[in-house]
Amino acid sequence: MGGKILSGEILTERAGNIATVILSAPDRLNAMNLAMWQGIADAFSALDADDDLRCIVLRGAGEKAFAAGADIAEFAAERFDRDSARKYGEVMAAALSAIQNCRHPVVAMIHGVCVGGGLELACCCDMRICGAASRFGVPVKNLGLVVALNEMQAVAGVVGRATALEIVLEGRIFDAAEALQKGLLSRVVPDDQVTAEAEAAARRIAQGAPLVARWHKTFARRLAEPRALTVDEIEESYACFATEDFQTGYKAFLDKAKPEFKGR
Repeated sequence: MGGKILSGEILTERAGNIATVILSAPDRLNAMNLAMWQGIADAFSALDADDDLRCIVLRGAGEKAFAAGADIAEFAAERFDRDSARKYGEVMAAALSAIQNCRHPVVAMIHGVCVGGGLELACCCDMRICGAASRFGVPVKNLGLVVALNEMQAVAGVVGRATALEIVLEGRIFDAAEALQKGLLSRVVPDDQVTAEAEAAARRIAQGAPLVARWHKTFARRLAEPRALTVDEIEESYACFATEDFQTGYKAFLDKAKPEFKGR
């Protein structure tokens, strides 16, 4: 996979072992329509299958918005009653799940506005890096619209149930400092450094052993479940010692050399 691929209004770019997925509707602050939700599901499903990939960056086109929620203008045609909303919701759920279940680490590069469905997308990523001027919130109460269970689960998984409830009940738009305090963000940087910092984070991730990154994602997701760990699950913690990458990593450390991981 290489070059630039257009899938609805989702762009996928590839630079070495890092891919960038772009929500591309800058004329409407990257507000998500049905084609874009489907494009996200398709893009992340394809990237998940790429063994050579080490990290994915998710961003909005331009620097005014990550995503300004759903495209409300589309509701009359695509989301106007219970049945149509259910079908629309199934596509949304597939997109969120594709990000959450992607085996590669995903970094959200957040410029500007990140609200509604945009915030839900960001919460499905493994890290969220934004600029000081970014704004956040889920103001669906003003639309008479419910945040579906799986959508709220994505937000609550990051900030906890009480804070997720505060966000949807009040529907306030809040700043990056408050978002960081709520635990919503990994870090906040000056606005003109968002791209550089998110790309640097992706490079740091990509330089590590890819199998280890995938295990860590699996472990973190599993630890969110209340059931007790099984003997087999704990045993998986030691599987890394049987990999070629472990041999490469510890020998490089002893030799004071840079490891070249192969993902084996």
